[in-house]
Amino acid sequence: MSAPARRPDAVQNRTRIVEAARAALAESHHVHLNEIAKRAGVGQGTLYRNFPNREALLAEVYRRDVEELVTAASALLAEHEPVEALRHWLDRVIDYAEIKYGVLAVLEPAAWQDLVTHSQNPIESALSHLLDAGKAAGSIRTDVDARGVLLLIAYLGRLDRDEWEPQARPLMNVILEGLCRQGADRRGQQTPKTP
Repeated sequence: MSAPARRPDAVQNRTRIVEAARAALAESHHVHLNEIAKRAGVGQGTLYRNFPNREALLAEVYRRDVEELVTAASALLAEHEPVEALRHWLDRVIDYAEIKYGVLAVLEPAAWQDLVTHSQNPIESALSHLLDAGKAAGSIRTDVDARGVLLLIAYLGRLDRDEWEPQARPLMNVILEGLCRQGADRRGQQTPKTP
């Protein structure tokens, strides 16, 4: 038997709570539930009906970010050439990673390890989709795979919080430039060779 459908206002409340938590995490790793309830415009009772504790709320923030990141890959490829789609996706990865580290900083190790384990395959598949499109277009190197790129991106996690803003995007650009095939411009078209 399936769970009863939520009322539209209950769904909106839950969404506002998750969005408020995400915004709070972008500002600080020190997230207090009463502050999140206030930001979301709901009472603490509503917050606790949806999320019995802080860990449950932050895990939901993490899961939603992963879901949005994964679904963005196909949407970006529908709108952009492969390299440009990958650039937009990597920009989202930076935003996702900033929130991810905030979530992982406050969760117990067993809880965050479970979240990371469940998100790894979908993220790797989304990145593979983007890389494969670029390889097919001739704009992405053929000797790279999603796992290798994710290992490179993981090193961004070594940045301190105060280094994140000035360093994360420039370093991600270095990764993207390294993924592009020599002789292909950023839109994936072959550039003429100079004599």
